[in-house]
Amino acid sequence: MTMSLLPPARHEVLVSLGRSAPGDGGIFEFSSQLARRIAQAAPAWRETLGVGFTFHLRPELQGLFGETVGYLPLHALQRLVHLTPRPFALWHSTHQMNKYRPPAGCTRQLVTIHDLNYLYGRPHFSVWRHNRRLRSLLRNTDHVATVSQHSAGDVQRHLGWTGPLEVIYNGACSFVEAMRRPLPGWDEYPRAPFLFHLSRMSPSKNPQAIIGLARLWPEMTFVLCGPPSDDAKKLRDTVKLPNLQFHLGIDDAQKAWAYAHCTGFLFPSLTEGFGMPPIEAMHFGKPVFLARRTCLPEIGGDAADYFDDFDPAAMKQVVERGLARYQAPGRADAIRAHAAQFDWDRAAAAYLALYRRLLGLPPG
Repeated sequence: MTMSLLPPARHEVLVSLGRSAPGDGGIFEFSSQLARRIAQAAPAWRETLGVGFTFHLRPELQGLFGETVGYLPLHALQRLVHLTPRPFALWHSTHQMNKYRPPAGCTRQLVTIHDLNYLYGRPHFSVWRHNRRLRSLLRNTDHVATVSQHSAGDVQRHLGWTGPLEVIYNGACSFVEAMRRPLPGWDEYPRAPFLFHLSRMSPSKNPQAIIGLARLWPEMTFVLCGPPSDDAKKLRDTVKLPNLQFHLGIDDAQKAWAYAHCTGFLFPSLTEGFGMPPIEAMHFGKPVFLARRTCLPEIGGDAADYFDDFDPAAMKQVVERGLARYQAPGRADAIRAHAAQFDWDRAAAAYLALYRRLLGLPPG
């Protein structure tokens, strides 16, 4: 097993991305955004605090975050016992699906729990099995971070966690200044309004609600985008409506164009730990329509409008009222200001401050 370790520091931190990799959606987005900022801070931390950082990740991702940090590749045996060539003072697992053990002898252990979405709509045995695994994880954990108050409540209620817990909101990238390229078949400046949705289109994302709305509202165009998942391809191949388009595998330039030119953004998801696409749309000052489910009311706040049920006529009324409200002076600016709260630099700074406390170092 090849590894790349920097000279030992007084305090060693191992940040584990587990098996997350590009293309995995929100989990890797979170892990990589945090890792990039840790790598930027690493030289100063080593010099002034004697803290060294190492990333625990897939072998093919070694070196991804530069030379200011060390790299320890995943190995199957680490699921049973994790022996490392040097002691680590702190282990941070960046998501709760990580099945690798912390290094033997690690002094402090932190885990970020993004969501307990399995609680919603899964069979009883599945819920029991997931709860059992996470309770086992938490027995060896010193501190929990979650990405929303909703997830924090789930961890306390359903996993019985009574230890230290901190809510650190995710950031969400702004594509406002990004290059833009129209979706296939569209002009640079659309001639007709359209409502936009972006997700992997699994059942939990509730694309069927948007399809029902499209059937009821033939005068409006609906554009559904996301990665070419099996769920998305099945919908594209089976649902045929003249006012409904699927564009799978779009790049950031096409995504930026869709956010910039859509009339509104639809996200009727049933289960979310955070929900980055709505905030990305809000960076453009766009009206956003969310399901009143799990964490979405917390993340959307007063800047969004909400579906309380998914009857197409009721959904259409929500969208029409929201689009009318959007015409009020200052509404777009208020939406942008709400989105600006969710900043990756701020999130990373909160994690680094938490590392200081867990390592017993003075605050910065």
